[in-house]
Amino acid sequence: MNFNVIGYFIYLIITILIILKVGKICYKNGNIYVSELIPNHADICQKINQVLLMAYYLLNIGYCAMTLISWQKIISITQLIETIGSKTSLIIFIISVLHYLNIVLITKYIQKLIK
Repeated sequence: MNFNVIGYFIYLIITILIILKVGKICYKNGNIYVSELIPNHADICQKINQVLLMAYYLLNIGYCAMTLISWQKIISITQLIETIGSKTSLIIFIISVLHYLNIVLITKYIQKLIK
């Protein structure tokens, strides 16, 4: 039995669900955040938020897919669970770092535009 293929499917399902859920939450709350940074320009805020969401999806799902080539051969159920856990936790860590970096960069960039 090839545990790698099973691991790939489980990993992709878990990470894509996490990415979609976090993206949906950030998109919904991001509209309010971006609207505060650029008052009286709701249409521009909406477009900025849509571009951020699309970039978020492409970057994270693409990274998840690319990490599949770095997996070692999995020979047991225990190793399968450990690999899925460690790879998924890495994705969650990357998502959180990108989220906070995104907030900092957008805030600084938009504040420069306003001044």
